[in-house]
Amino acid sequence: MITLGLTGSIGMGKSATGQMFIDEGCPVYDADAEVHKVYAKGGAAVAPVEAAFPGVEEDGAINRAKLADRVVGDHAAMDRLNAIVWPLLGAGRREFFRKAEEDGVAIVVLDIPLLFETGGERNMDAVVVVSAPAEVQRARVLAREGMSEAKLDGILARQMADAEKRARAHFVVDTSQGFDHARQQVRAIVAALKEPDWRERLDGARERSQ
Repeated sequence: MITLGLTGSIGMGKSATGQMFIDEGCPVYDADAEVHKVYAKGGAAVAPVEAAFPGVEEDGAINRAKLADRVVGDHAAMDRLNAIVWPLLGAGRREFFRKAEEDGVAIVVLDIPLLFETGGERNMDAVVVVSAPAEVQRARVLAREGMSEAKLDGILARQMADAEKRARAHFVVDTSQGFDHARQQVRAIVAALKEPDWRERLDGARERSQ
């Protein structure tokens, strides 16, 4: 079973792309949704994360913006956070993989927004980055309720640059040309990973691009 990492910056269309992989028969583990659960009021991560990073708790839940200010860009802090959170997510991940193996699926997708920022790509067989031109990204995000230029710039400052993500990816899905075009790219990725020599092809492609 192939483990495919799916990542991309805010406003790139990652969630929609994840659904396309589901439509192609590849189950998706949404890491962000699982983290939301343990950070919510009464969640298992609230007390230990607040103990490690005092001041990030607010009304009984973890304020993710405050937490990001403390850990993004600080590898030691990120490692400390992951050491707290990832074990708490273990049961859900194990059940996800158990069911995938039981169902005999060839490819599972792990949707992780900060995959590169946390070093999670080391645990993946391959990585897909969802991308779009900067002007498309900004227009999408600024159309969201409560979003501002300043808030968006703050979010982007905490994320790895899109160009670097694309350079480090095995595959890139460009969502700027509509869902049909993106779906074709997803289908091509799934087909490529089902080839017997997929790993050799990927390694060869990476070597030629360097």
